[in-house]
Amino acid sequence: MLPLLPLLLCAMLPALAARAAVPTPEQVRREYRGSEAQLLDRHGELIQSLRIDLQGRRADWVALGDISPALPAAVLQAEDQRFYQHEGVDWSAAGKAAWDNLFRSRPRGASTITMQLAALLDPRLQASRQGRSWSQKWDQVQAARELDASWSKAQILEAYLNLVSFRGELQGVGAAARGLFGKVPSGLTLTEAMIMASLLRGPNAAPALVWQRACALSRELHAPATCSEIELRTLVAMGRPQIAQELAPATQVAQQLLNHAAQNVRSTLDARLQLFAQTALRQQLMALRDRNVGDGALVVLDNASGEILAYVANAGASEIDGVTALRQAGSTLKPFLYELALERRLLTAASVMDDSAIDIATPTGLYVPQNYDKEFKGQVSVRTSLASSLNVPAVRTLVLTGLERFHGRLQQVGLSSLTEAADYYGYSLALGSAEVSLLELSNAYRVLANGGLYGSVTLTPRAQPPAPRRVLDAGASFIIGDILSDRAARSVTFGLKNELATGFWSAVKTGTSKDMRDNWCVGYSERYTVGVWVGNFDGQPMWDVSGVTGAAPAWRDVMDYLHRQQPGRAPAPPAGVLARQISYQPALESPRNEWFMAGTESRVITLVAEAQRAPKIIYPAESTIIALDPDMPDAVQRVFFQAQAGQGLSWQLDGTELGQASRAYPWQPTPGQHLLALVDGEARVIASTRFQVRGNGAAEQHTGAAELPAGE
Repeated sequence: MLPLLPLLLCAMLPALAARAAVPTPEQVRREYRGSEAQLLDRHGELIQSLRIDLQGRRADWVALGDISPALPAAVLQAEDQRFYQHEGVDWSAAGKAAWDNLFRSRPRGASTITMQLAALLDPRLQASRQGRSWSQKWDQVQAARELDASWSKAQILEAYLNLVSFRGELQGVGAAARGLFGKVPSGLTLTEAMIMASLLRGPNAAPALVWQRACALSRELHAPATCSEIELRTLVAMGRPQIAQELAPATQVAQQLLNHAAQNVRSTLDARLQLFAQTALRQQLMALRDRNVGDGALVVLDNASGEILAYVANAGASEIDGVTALRQAGSTLKPFLYELALERRLLTAASVMDDSAIDIATPTGLYVPQNYDKEFKGQVSVRTSLASSLNVPAVRTLVLTGLERFHGRLQQVGLSSLTEAADYYGYSLALGSAEVSLLELSNAYRVLANGGLYGSVTLTPRAQPPAPRRVLDAGASFIIGDILSDRAARSVTFGLKNELATGFWSAVKTGTSKDMRDNWCVGYSERYTVGVWVGNFDGQPMWDVSGVTGAAPAWRDVMDYLHRQQPGRAPAPPAGVLARQISYQPALESPRNEWFMAGTESRVITLVAEAQRAPKIIYPAESTIIALDPDMPDAVQRVFFQAQAGQGLSWQLDGTELGQASRAYPWQPTPGQHLLALVDGEARVIASTRFQVRGNGAAEQHTGAAELPAGE
């Protein structure tokens, strides 16, 4: 008696409806999409994979020659022993299955690998919960015969192993080998291959059923593995987390650049540098664990192109992107304040600053800045004030340059997070009360590195970077860089030996925010700018951590790595910058060679005693125009009168005495022309200035109280 199923199939084949053409192997492979997108570094090296398609986990397509021969052997034994003899449909097996099913409660299938592939390629042929209909079965048979006629056996087997589901969401041999055994397909052993083959009949079967099938398959293949060994290996594989990703060094970058499956995006990152930077940061954070430091971020920029070469968003234990998170800047803003003063020729690097106690009246009370070490250095140069990060001279410089102007300068160098008006930050802006991101702050230092030219940064290669624009004076930027590279000037606060002193030319600044919540080290060489932040993402304060002990060691490690083959060179002075040998009288600092903006140079800096200084009005200057801010209530707007050598003198405005001139005097401005004078005890005018207050437009200067950063 002939098997019933083959006869029935033969009878109905002429009645099959028209079907879509079977795809070619090339079409199938071309349309295949892995579930992950890949981030490549600047050299094309894989740096990060990111899961995009959540419906299933698929690796890249694997050629049959890259699959361990053990797997096809095990799969053919388990699924289709006459694969190389039949033409897509095994009529003998189908007949036996039909006959057996007449007497068995559980149906027995007879689908060949070719038939299974046909269903994988055509969703209309896939079975529902009730199984396949007769028409689906006929279509599957026809599709399998067409596949066998137009594809080679190797092509069929390769496609099947790449498309079939093995376990849960693991689709294809690449994902299954990695997910179950942590291997590439070429490394599969015979035992592992038998386990994978045993999963094909029931991808979600219990581990006991899987190893029992694998044990039976082992006997059929005369494999050396014992059932106990197979059971243990199965339990280990089944217990392996299937959706756990390997920790990769650029997750946040991948999330920014990758948006669809099977996407390969080349970034500007350097894989080796990225790995080194992440390792250096982790090691430094481990060294700081006893000081309550848990988080950090690091970024490396190419000065010329603006390409981001390393982007370490965190130490690997957080999803937070520390490169773009906003944190209080601390003293890292001081270089831009002094650059503004040099550019406007209000100060030189040799100018003498008064590092002594100062208090400034604001609408909410007195503002009293302190230095990081709670000590005052007396009379010091601008070079020493900036390099040693003294706070009081910085506040005095801000009074000199103007709060509004400095606020605008910070926005010009790319600190877009300063969205509040200048008076919101107040005089503490000199010490970094504003919040900035590590990326924007590092790019602002890149402006100094490039001689005052601003350019955007990028994570993807650009054929031609956009033309930079000048935002800082080239000469003033050069002098600031020279100060930030000066070990001797830095030694007042940091000593001569510290992590800031590289073996090549580099300019660097540290910063620590209020209550030691944020710690920064940002600096640059001829070719690179490196920024590092350490602290805690939850805002907890660190314990006794400064820029030199916190962020600087990681900065130094990365800088040394970048220049391991070619040391950085000092920049050449631009036109309009002159060098002069200077000395101080009295000898506040040792004689030295100093840089000056042309027209501001001086060979001898003589300090005039306070008692010998002529009284004068510093602010407002003659013919100053002050505009009231229409967005602020009149009652809270203030202008601060400031005088030099005002001891024993009084302020007099429009003939009315206001108070002592020994400190800044807050005055509520009223529209109109005004005459401000310094008068002595007998009402004699010692100095005077005329200014105007207008009732519209933005106020030229306001001050407000804000939290004081620790500086450094």
